[in-house]
Amino acid sequence: MKEQFHTLMNAIESKKAVLGVVGLGYVGLPLAVEMVKQGFTVIGIDLDPSKVESIYQGESYIHDISSEDLKTVMQSGRFQPTTDYSMLRVIDALSICVPTPLSENQDPDTSYIETVVDQIKLHMKEGMLITLESTTYPGTTEELIEHKLEAIGKKVGEDYFLCFSPERVDPSNGRFTTFNTPKVIGGTTEECLKLGAALYSQYVETVVPVSNPKIAEMSKLLENTFRSVNIAFVNEMAMMCDRMGIDIWEVIDAAATKPFGFMPFYPGPGIGGHCIPLDPMYLSWKAKGFRFYSQFIELAQSTNENMPYYVMNKTATILNEYAKSIRKSNILLLGMAYKPNIADLRESPALEVYELFKEAGANVEYFDPYADTFRDKHGETVHSVEYNPANFKGYDCIVLITNHKNLEYDEIASLGVPVLDTRNAFKEYPLPHIYKIGHSVQHPVTSQEEAVFA
Repeated sequence: MKEQFHTLMNAIESKKAVLGVVGLGYVGLPLAVEMVKQGFTVIGIDLDPSKVESIYQGESYIHDISSEDLKTVMQSGRFQPTTDYSMLRVIDALSICVPTPLSENQDPDTSYIETVVDQIKLHMKEGMLITLESTTYPGTTEELIEHKLEAIGKKVGEDYFLCFSPERVDPSNGRFTTFNTPKVIGGTTEECLKLGAALYSQYVETVVPVSNPKIAEMSKLLENTFRSVNIAFVNEMAMMCDRMGIDIWEVIDAAATKPFGFMPFYPGPGIGGHCIPLDPMYLSWKAKGFRFYSQFIELAQSTNENMPYYVMNKTATILNEYAKSIRKSNILLLGMAYKPNIADLRESPALEVYELFKEAGANVEYFDPYADTFRDKHGETVHSVEYNPANFKGYDCIVLITNHKNLEYDEIASLGVPVLDTRNAFKEYPLPHIYKIGHSVQHPVTSQEEAVFA
């Protein structure tokens, strides 16, 4: 054990260790690129041949990695993307960055992790350091990796080393990257933690060691459950303010002037992305195994999941002011991505809003400068319309879902078409046909006002 520990530690410190990343998506590819930038040789494994081919061509499919950076990394000769799991035999330290979605019953789907572990059992290099980064429930590292490898005679801390380090990727965040976002890590043994901390310190500015993998796993769930609960609270406040005729956005701005004891959260059409809609449910599911039922988590999830219905009902109220119904109305959704300035549609509330309008009989289209297409619930490909203000005048209502920076808000506001703003993106245009969530509908636009904006 000591010999393998010292051999791997020396390889890490001298940057001679061959590193591996399984899953070259939003987490894995930026991680692999940072590893190469810091002088390591990296093997990236992904079962999607199109991703592997894109990387070889220097064409990035991840917003946070430019094609120029990817080409530079490939030209270094130290990054080898592949679909071949047998390459595990030459990898000294492996980071697992595969998806962990929820099943239809809202239970954790750990099948991607289990597939990787099955391949590790076949091809593991002796003395390998394995670090799981995929978000999941407390105990996963032990249950799905340690126990499975123990069943084939591999002992952690002797035959291999094991850690958990939760990913903290925030797509399109220009300030915090893989390198300067602090990294929590927990090791199964003291030696595991020393190796894991030493490795991540090579390409992450700040490493935060914790007692064990369960602490690290739980920290990730606490971070995102905190956000889920607070977003749900402010979404409920928005609906309350709507009922009371109070502008929730002005309320939040006023409260945010307090320099202590308050952190602003903002309402919206729902929650999306790879963390906030999913992570709390991992925790809730695990807690039930201990006969503990988290009312906060369940209530927050319910509130956030109902926001698309609130958006539809709010739109119906607006259309009613113009003597129209949702059925047969022409509705344009502005933005489909789950957050601004990216094309990421994972768990985007816009997808649910789209389906609700369709089911209600509306003619729905969307415009998103980043997301060209998406698949609806029937598997049909839906294409973004072109940006054309003249055509936009033909819609009965425009619903702003994603507040991309490069949308022409002034031009859209000047069209005179009723707009439901779910993000307060039109705050600079307090016009009578601009409505927003968290603020009651006041009155319809008169024909004279329509003429002004025509």
